[in-house]
Amino acid sequence: MQLKPLSDHVVVKPQAKTETTKSGIVIPDTVDKERPERGEVLAVGPGKILENGNRSPMSVKPGDKILFKKYGPDEVKIDGVEYLVLDESDIIALIE
Repeated sequence: MQLKPLSDHVVVKPQAKTETTKSGIVIPDTVDKERPERGEVLAVGPGKILENGNRSPMSVKPGDKILFKKYGPDEVKIDGVEYLVLDESDIIALIE
């Protein structure tokens, strides 16, 4: 099954962040049970329709790595895989 977002929605695969202490101990993201704030864009909608009838272009594309607001996305689980769906306005930055 493939997700095709509408309007200015973005489908993101969350990326787990792991931290390593100075002594080499790896602390997985499950320690604090917080939702990840970064991910990879899998699909983007066509853009929001403006008041003048034109469509606003999307500022991200599939494959982009992004930072987003922690509580902005909706969680969707399809075929056992978790995805996040968020508005383009919830994206904070691109990771280069």
